[in-house]
Order: sequence, then C-alpha cells, then structure tokens
Amino acid sequence: MRFFKNVSWILLMALLLIGCESATESGGQSTVQEGGDESETAVLSSEQETGETAVIEGVEYESIDDFFEESYNALLLRDPELLTEAGLDEAFGIQQAELTNISDTYIRETQALEKSVLEQLLEFDREALSHEQQLSYDFYKYFLEDRVNRHEFMYHNYPVTFFITSVNSQTEFFFTDLQPVTSRQEAEDYITRLNQVDTKFDQLLEGLAIREEMEVIPPKFVFQWTLPAIRQVANASARSTSYYSAFSEKLNEVEGLSDEEKEVLREQAAEAIEASVIPAYEELEAYLVELEKKATTDDGVWKLPDGEAYYNYTLQHHTTTSLSADEIHDLGLAELERIQAEMREIFDELGYPENGNLSILYGRVVQESGTLTGDAIIEEYEAIIEHAEENVGDVFDLTPKADVVVIGVQNGGYYVRPSVDGSRPGAFYASAFGTEARFAMPTLAYHEAIPGHHFQLAIMQELPNLPSFRKGVSFTGYVEGWALYAEYLASELGFYEDDPYGDLGRLQAEAFRAARLVVDTGIHTKGWTFNEAVDFMVEETGLPQRMVQGQIARYIVWPGQSTAYKVGMIKMLDLRQEAEAQLGDQFDIKAFHNVVIGQGSLPLDMLETEVRNYIAEQE
Repeated sequence: MRFFKNVSWILLMALLLIGCESATESGGQSTVQEGGDESETAVLSSEQETGETAVIEGVEYESIDDFFEESYNALLLRDPELLTEAGLDEAFGIQQAELTNISDTYIRETQALEKSVLEQLLEFDREALSHEQQLSYDFYKYFLEDRVNRHEFMYHNYPVTFFITSVNSQTEFFFTDLQPVTSRQEAEDYITRLNQVDTKFDQLLEGLAIREEMEVIPPKFVFQWTLPAIRQVANASARSTSYYSAFSEKLNEVEGLSDEEKEVLREQAAEAIEASVIPAYEELEAYLVELEKKATTDDGVWKLPDGEAYYNYTLQHHTTTSLSADEIHDLGLAELERIQAEMREIFDELGYPENGNLSILYGRVVQESGTLTGDAIIEEYEAIIEHAEENVGDVFDLTPKADVVVIGVQNGGYYVRPSVDGSRPGAFYASAFGTEARFAMPTLAYHEAIPGHHFQLAIMQELPNLPSFRKGVSFTGYVEGWALYAEYLASELGFYEDDPYGDLGRLQAEAFRAARLVVDTGIHTKGWTFNEAVDFMVEETGLPQRMVQGQIARYIVWPGQSTAYKVGMIKMLDLRQEAEAQLGDQFDIKAFHNVVIGQGSLPLDMLETEVRNYIAEQE
C-alpha cells in the first residue's frame, strides 16, 4: 500500500533524517524516531476492563496482575493524546477531545503518581510470584525507578527545537497524522482540540520560563534553526496551515456528511486555528526571540546545572546499562576501526583506490549504484520489504499479524507502530519528495520495517498474556539495538550477496552509529565543539557534511539518546554468540529470536538474564 503526505513538522531540512533510521518518543508518544526513546504507547485489549482510573494508597489488590493493569491504566490516563494515538479512547471510556496537559502542576501530579505506584509495587513479595510475574515485577520496577530518577532532571531538556522531540512539532504531528477524523464526532473532537492549542502552548511557555530561570537555555544555533518553522505557522492564514489541510483531507473521506455540513466543519476548524493555533505560535515566536538574546554558543550539557549528573542519567536511561561516558567513547572508536576494515575489503573488490578518503569513495558508490525519485522510491522500498518478508522464515517463526505500509513524506526515515485496535497498520515513513541514493535504501528498510522495528514493535503489541505495560513500554537500547541487529541479520541472510553497494550502505550506517558513540560523549563530556564533531563524523563515515551537521545538532538537543543503538546491537550479538558457543548443535536461531522479541522490550541487563535462562534450560 502506498501513501504520500507532505509533512511539514520535521523542521528545517532533509538533512535531519536523511536515510538514517527511525525517528522516538518524547512526552509518551510512540513514534519510533531514530527511535525510539524509552517510550510508551497505550496498550489495552478492547475487551479488557480498565478498572479504577487512579491508584489509591492502602487499597489491597486481589493479585499483582490486577495491580499491574490498574496502576498502568492510571498512568496512561494522564496522557489523552497517547490514548488517541493508540486507538484506545473508547476502551478507556473517554472522548478524543483533550490535549495532554504539560503544565508544571500537572507534571508534578504525574510524578507523585509514579512514586506512589513504585512504592506500592515494592510492597508485593517478589519471591511469592511466578517466574513470569517476577519478570513483569522487575520490568515495572525498572521502568518506574527510571521515571522517578528522571524527576530530578525534569527541566534539563529542551522542549522547543528544530527536531521532532519539540512540543510544537509533536503537536502538529498529532493533528496531521494521529488524530482520526472518520465521523462527525471525531471531526468535532479535532476542532475542540484545536481550540486547546493556545492553552498547551501557554503551559509550554511556563516550562520555558522555569528553564530560563535555571539557565537551561539551548545553544544559539538552535534558535536560528527553529524559528523559521514556527514563523511559518505564526504568519500563515488559517487555511494554509497543515492543521487545516490535514483536517480538510481527512474530512473528505468521512461518509454520511453532506458537502454543506463538511464546509461548516471546515469553517469551524479555520476559526479555531485563527483564534488558538496561530496566536499560540505567535507567542512562542516572541518568547524565543527574546530568549535567544541570552543564548551562548556552548553546546554540551556540561554547561547546565548538575550537567554531569544529568548526562550520566541520560546514558543510563537510553542504553539501560551502567556504561560510563568514557567506556562508550572508547567503544565507538574501536567499532569504527573494525567497520572501516570491512569497508576496505569491499572497496578493494570493486577496485576503488586504496588512498581515497571515505567521502570520495562513498561519492563514487552513490554515482555507480544510482538514485531514485518520486514513485520509484516508494516502489523500491515496497519491493525490498516484500523480499525481506518472503525470506526471513529461516530465522523467525514469530511474526507480526499487523501489516506494514510505506508512506512517502518530505523528510522520512522513521517508523510508527500500528494502533492497538487494528485501525492503523505499522507505517514506515520514507523520504519520497527528492532524490534517494539506491545503495542506502535496503538497510533503512530492514531497520524500520522487516525484520527491524515492525517485527519487534508490532509483535510486542500482539503478545498474549502479558501485562499491558510490557506491550506498551519500550527502551531505546533494546528497540534500536534490535533494529541494528536486524540490519546485520539481513546481511547474514544473504540479502546483500549480489549487491556490494548495498552492503557498503549497511557498513556506512553501522559506522554512523559507532561514530555517534564518540561524538555524543565528546560533545557532552569532553568539550567538543559543533564543528569538531562534524569534522570527525564526516571523516570517519563519509556521510555528506550537511546531513552530518543536522545529526550533530540532534545529539546536542537530545543528549545520550544516540548512544543506545550500537550498545544495544552489541549486547544482542554478544548474547547470541554466547548461546551459540554454549549450545553448539542445539542452538536454534528461531528459538533465540523468540526469547529476544517474544517478551516485549526489556532493559538490556534483563534481556541478558532471560537469554542465559534460555541457555540453561536447553543444556
């Protein structure tokens, strides 16, 4: 299935997500962006009773399973946008008419609930639980402890940037892509929510002011990259915004409404945008213009109050390991050396000069492998995914029921998991409004779709007999580690056997992830400048400078996240090697994969324990 959308919410330029990988998750939304932050999506069976809407201290639950469901549901109800995204408004008995509150008061109330749920969890006797319940207990404890640890740094992030983690970008994406309009009621809900955008942005400005007082201010370049997109909405007419055009397009598909009724709804939407959305962007622009005057050119979070502790938290949060910044930095350097040696072998087979730098060599790869545009890009991705789906049976017996579709957008390279209610398939958003280099496309498709994010995240939602939180919560090190492992697995399966250019694309993508271990830690702990980081990545990967500039900017505004990919991949490969070595002829790759993706997303230390339990059971 093919879709094209002109999505404007990824800001500034195609360099941000060019042929890289998946786009995360901020504020609870489950878009897998280079994706995937520890995130959550609402997961609840449509037949399941939701129970209480709040967790009450002193209440005795009949079982820990009841506690899991009721406490997690209480947390989910704090985020109505998340419930709409998952298609679970009806299951929770709420209307799709509220935006998620991001005020200081509301956030602190949510934090109090998180602490309460953790305290109540710890009152259960873990030793009295079954093995599966113990696994869920440990998972939930890890998730909640991480949430509570994050409270200390609630104002250390940058909520407005040029990247998708920005509140204004996520709000726009919610309306254009996630808010359904399939009936009159949903159209009216869309309009009701449009009228709340000014309130949400007021809450955003409140948070920005608190950060300003704490001197948590983005580097100066962030304002220069961010303001143009905000001004585009602030200076637009209501009917020229994406908020309106998306609504109008969705309304066209609604049956049972006359043309006159649809026009009335369009006019109401335009009025809401004029009264709420555009003024919200105008106020945000005005605030940022003044805040920019206080910004410096310092890039790393070392400049923030308790910046070192904050960065250490981000590394633990994203990698779900205890690796230090220095260990991650050195790991990246070692991996680059190994990957570049593998590149050299293929370059030699192609007869490329031994003394050429990577930028020149990969420029030749682009030229010789060819480029695609428009429909041809989408058709190629569809063909790659279809071929993968038909040829992964030798290593998987657990596959998702949900389909995956390719959606053409202006700036793609990310995956959005299917809705729980089955109304929306998994979606690989691919760049399709420019030129794409053919050699890099297979690796991106394997990462985002099959056997990468789609296999992992769609399967996670479909697993039976798991608590809802284990179907909904995911961790960056696991999610992105699996997607990188999937790229490597495609090579093992022979998908690049007659495609040396595609294999070089895989290796360049892996070198890119290894270089990120070096530059992320370099920026945030070693005082590297923006230009130093750009020069290092260009030299070590051969990627275009403009694309690299966008990536380095991303690591500055989203510290630590990019380190999780390679850390997770290495852990999964090490665990497989351990299983193969100990089990010998008894090793079954399908069974191994079932352990890794058949229990939902796990912190990497927990995944290690589960794989070793599997090994012990087989011996």
